[in-house]
Amino acid sequence: MSIEVISILVLFGSFFILLLLKVPVAYSIGISTTISLLLNIDRMPGLTTIAQRMLTGIDSFALLAIPFFVLAGEVMKQGGIANRLINFAKSLVASLPGGLAYVNVLAAMLFGAISGSAVAAASAIGSIMTDRMEEEGYPRTFSASVNITASTTGLLIPPSNVLIVYALASGGAASVAALFIAGYLPGILLGLAIIGYVAYVAVKKDFAKGERAPISEIWTHFRKAFFSLLLLVIVVGGIVAGIFTATEASVIAVFYATVLALIYGDIKVKDFSPILLTSAKTTAVVMFLICTSMAMSWLFSFESIPALMSDFLLTKFSNPIVIFLIINVILLVVGTFMDMTPAILIFTPIFLPVVTELGMHPVHFGIVMVLNLSIGLCTPPVGTILFVGSGIAGVSVSKVIKPLLPFLAIMIIVLLLIVYIPEISMILPRLFGL
Repeated sequence: MSIEVISILVLFGSFFILLLLKVPVAYSIGISTTISLLLNIDRMPGLTTIAQRMLTGIDSFALLAIPFFVLAGEVMKQGGIANRLINFAKSLVASLPGGLAYVNVLAAMLFGAISGSAVAAASAIGSIMTDRMEEEGYPRTFSASVNITASTTGLLIPPSNVLIVYALASGGAASVAALFIAGYLPGILLGLAIIGYVAYVAVKKDFAKGERAPISEIWTHFRKAFFSLLLLVIVVGGIVAGIFTATEASVIAVFYATVLALIYGDIKVKDFSPILLTSAKTTAVVMFLICTSMAMSWLFSFESIPALMSDFLLTKFSNPIVIFLIINVILLVVGTFMDMTPAILIFTPIFLPVVTELGMHPVHFGIVMVLNLSIGLCTPPVGTILFVGSGIAGVSVSKVIKPLLPFLAIMIIVLLLIVYIPEISMILPRLFGL
């Protein structure tokens, strides 16, 4: 057995063993990369290569957007924007059977899109909606399931931090602007699919209806939510129109959200200290994941793993449909035990050459990958949104799993539609010439 094969086996073997030992993902990536590099010390530069690759991995202007979007999301979470979006959504659909569940979905979609964070959406919307839904007779486990899955739509509907990470991992094959505009229809489709299942459950279990809001009330809530919704138009519209880059848009988002929160009076100047601290902690975690993942990605390239994977799949399987299915199954498994950011950075260089060889556009694959890994955020053992949503609802993860399963099935169906119907993702980028 050649040293190259041994190195690859040690890399993946040590990585999975460390994960099973519950070593944090970033440390698992860094340690396994270092061990593999030590086996190849005669063929490679010294261990300083890892430090160099970690530093050069985050030496990117585009990545500056992440800390700013994280800060903007935290300001929005604390700034009363969630309440305004919930009240607006409630005035639209609360009168329907299961209306509060629709409110949960719509509010999570809007807040997730504005903040760019699924965790922020699950936390902000769930903390408000769960008690309201329980008062109307909804089981807390059902409310948590709705909140958990609906929050993932914000990872597709821009601005989205993970789409920026994918743009980096694609090596420029997919632009941030194209990915942002491509995420709209898949994100909306996922939200509508969740609403469709909620409607079925609401009729079957005879959930309560709310009172129909008069036009004047809808208009009032729309006016209160208008400037929050306007942020989407400013950020995405400015990027697509070429007025500013995604990084510049993230700074504008922070400034806009801060001014809005201060005007609303939900945040005082003294409140910014904990907001900045929380944002800094979140950013540090994300950036460290990116550092170690970029070092591992470099090792993949050195060992020609993307080329080997591409040759294997294209040689063993001739049908593109089967290959796309295999890749998605692998990503679904990966998503259950690995956080989204390192998964994108590690597996994009491996699978992107394969799918592009088969005619899938890099932008299309980016949307597929993000939705696929979003499902992993809702599943144990590492599902971040699952744990946040369950914690906010005050129910154990084990009790949420059963009512969550149909929602996960809905997400997988939507994933397959997006995989095999490229126009769902690509029609808007092509329309805008991206």
